[in-house]
Amino acid sequence: MAKKNINEPQCSFCGRDSSMVSFMVPSPFNPSTMICNECIESIHEIIDEQKKKMSDRNKAKTPVGEKIPKPKEIQKFLDQYVIGQDTAKKYLSVAVYNHYKRLSQPTDDDVDIEKSNIVLVGPTGTGKTLLAKTIARLLDVPFTIVDATVLTQAGYVGEDIESLLTRLLQAADYDVEAAERGIVFIDEIDKIARKGDNPSITRDVSGEGVQQGLLKLLEGSIVNVPPQGGRKHPEAKMIPVDTKNILFICGGAFDGIERKIAQRLNSHVVGFSNEIERKNKDKVNFLQHVAPQDLKSFGLIPEIIGRLPILTSLEPLDRNALRNVLTEPKNAIIRQYKKLFKMDGVDLDFTDDALDLIVDKAIEYKLGARGLRSIVETIMIDPMFELPSKKTTKFVVDAKFALDKLKQANFETTATASK
Repeated sequence: MAKKNINEPQCSFCGRDSSMVSFMVPSPFNPSTMICNECIESIHEIIDEQKKKMSDRNKAKTPVGEKIPKPKEIQKFLDQYVIGQDTAKKYLSVAVYNHYKRLSQPTDDDVDIEKSNIVLVGPTGTGKTLLAKTIARLLDVPFTIVDATVLTQAGYVGEDIESLLTRLLQAADYDVEAAERGIVFIDEIDKIARKGDNPSITRDVSGEGVQQGLLKLLEGSIVNVPPQGGRKHPEAKMIPVDTKNILFICGGAFDGIERKIAQRLNSHVVGFSNEIERKNKDKVNFLQHVAPQDLKSFGLIPEIIGRLPILTSLEPLDRNALRNVLTEPKNAIIRQYKKLFKMDGVDLDFTDDALDLIVDKAIEYKLGARGLRSIVETIMIDPMFELPSKKTTKFVVDAKFALDKLKQANFETTATASK
């Protein structure tokens, strides 16, 4: 190996001689300090990469309120995926729009706009989770769905309240700044209601205890979050997350709250005319009259109700709405099955009477929109098993075929027995 010539200029960065590179650039302050052209090119690439990262980071910090759509545009987007529920869409669109306008508020403003956390009350299968998912897709922000039923008070078997934020951090790839602008959908919020309207004299670790633990998250505070979830450990590294700008959407069926609403609406009914008014009340959908005092009667503590200022209900889906759910949305159930069969070269079609039968069975079983999928899956399980192995190019599902498959799966037997 040839020895380096000590008199030959060398690059102060990589140590290469001038004979090994195209040229050397001396320092203007110290002519004996040199840098070669290859190191200059490498440094230039590093600078470009760092500038790109800084530009992306600055774009992420751009006030979200400047680029989110207006409430009517949000509702129009929701209409593509969720059938009906116009009232809930309106409340949700306004709340989300105001929340992200709040994020763009100057820090030196003397008016402090509070968060617009939301409660969605509605029977199962009416679209609570789908609304939250669709909103997150539109705004392109970190979004996570967590189940309130697994949460327990600190120190007991179950998950800590901070695990909600762990899921959000994971959805944001541990980008804390992005997570602090995200959306958390807390499902089954009604399952952490305390057992009665009065405070419990015993420890309710998965009910009232969880509600009290959620207070600081909903209102906004800096919470130390374990990166991998699970229980907190004194020696574990924690990630501080500020929940001040995280939007919380809570959803629950609140099964039985109709009785609380009915009692409140009829509590002062006296006289013949009021009796007529009471009979004319919409008994099919008492949820449209839901109020914060009904949530309190159901078992939510007043402190948590105060931190969920926006309360709206979702209507039970009628026959026409369920029929539209099958075919109209962009991700409609029938479209999904047609796409699956199309991948195998089969054109799938459902007759109108088959669709009507599926809707009738969903209403009969009281399964809501979510039940449509299970009914269609039961009908289509045999074709999905057999057709990929055949050379069939077209398959039509009619009412007779659908009814036969439901009978084979004992759906009809179950329905008859329940009557």
